[in-house]
Amino acid sequence: MISRRQLLERTTLGFGSIVLADMLKGATVPNDLNPRPTHFPPKAKAVIQLVQNGGPSQMDLFDPKPTLKRLAGKPLPGGVEIHQPNNVNTLLPSPFEFKKYGQCGMDISDMLPHTAKIVDDLCFIRSMNTEHNNHLEALNMLLTCKIFPGRPVMGAWIGYALGTENQSLPAYVVLRDPTGYTVGGKQLWANGYLPALYSGVEFSMKGAPVHHLNPPADQPADAQKATLDLLAKINENHYKQHPGELELEARIRNFELAARMQLAAGEVLDISKESDATKKLYGIDDPKSGPYALRCLMARRLVEKGVRFVQVTTSPGQPWDHHNNILRDMNKIATEVDQGSAALIQDLKSRGLLDSTIVMWAGEFGRLPTTQNGDGRDHNRNAFTIWFAGGGFKKGLIYGETDEFGYKAVVDRVPVPDMIATVLRQLGMDHQKIQYPNGGRLETPSDVTVTGAKPVLDLLA
Repeated sequence: MISRRQLLERTTLGFGSIVLADMLKGATVPNDLNPRPTHFPPKAKAVIQLVQNGGPSQMDLFDPKPTLKRLAGKPLPGGVEIHQPNNVNTLLPSPFEFKKYGQCGMDISDMLPHTAKIVDDLCFIRSMNTEHNNHLEALNMLLTCKIFPGRPVMGAWIGYALGTENQSLPAYVVLRDPTGYTVGGKQLWANGYLPALYSGVEFSMKGAPVHHLNPPADQPADAQKATLDLLAKINENHYKQHPGELELEARIRNFELAARMQLAAGEVLDISKESDATKKLYGIDDPKSGPYALRCLMARRLVEKGVRFVQVTTSPGQPWDHHNNILRDMNKIATEVDQGSAALIQDLKSRGLLDSTIVMWAGEFGRLPTTQNGDGRDHNRNAFTIWFAGGGFKKGLIYGETDEFGYKAVVDRVPVPDMIATVLRQLGMDHQKIQYPNGGRLETPSDVTVTGAKPVLDLLA
């Protein structure tokens, strides 16, 4: 008997295998977390991604528009894209006050007083744009360069390309609110068509750090070791009979990693030895901002221990999604994330870790300059602001511009694929050379064959 694959390869239908084999010459397909060489000397070795789910309003946080106040209540010339009910073409001024901060003179609203103190360490991009106005599609775009699900997210690609420095912890860790998921759920840290080994691993802020990791307390001392040894032998024998089965190999690697994590995960998330000054810096005892701040502190501890990519999410749902009552609801989410995000930058910097760590603060899109429901704003894919810190990004840079209403990016527009290509460059990787065979083609993190993405060198020191 021959396998289906062998049958196809021995018939005329096997020409596809010949073509694919030719495509894959020189392509490396690792399925482990061992550290791997970079394409060129890296500026950074780790990433902390602060995902601001819901679409933070650029003209209410980072990109003040006096024209909105001057022409309040009048229509936007040319109109806007209408996506939701009760969205009308009437300009809505920001209810928040702005001031310039730092030597760079960055404008920050009174919603982000802690961020205002660190602007000279940040690299602001005011000219981001994306391809969809729905949350899930835009989140997919932000993380994968495509609006539809199924592609690996940025963290999965980075783990695949670089492995990790600590073999007792995952390459990619997710720190979410233990009370629930943001919109998108586990799709935000999916491995897509990459081996499952590269998906994000959730660490919990309550109870056991990793679900189902520790054995029952009443298990005899030698029982676990004997079980794991037997499981390893069974897996090894099974794998020998099925070489090249990536899902099986990933499962084996995950079992092995889980065994090593039983000690390492608990230790890295134990903050009892953190100083009172550090805890105060983050404000982890504050009932409003403390849970998010604790996740930011954990992110620092994880990159300190060699984790390659850490993703931090906000409270459940889409808390930056202000279709009405922006004055009330903006204050709630800004209070939640402001101190922890700023403290993370200060803490990394004080420990000499900021230069080697990229911190990314980003939502999936921005908001419209017009009103929805009288006191809110609808989604806007044409312009939004994100910021980076560390990892060789320029300090105190304000890059790009939107029009006088904040509706569209008009100077130095940055598409999402270019942003991802830039992050990979700072990690020492050419985004075009990170490849994985899928569906008869070589996929890349930025989908370069379609987008033509390139790093934005003006953002880099």
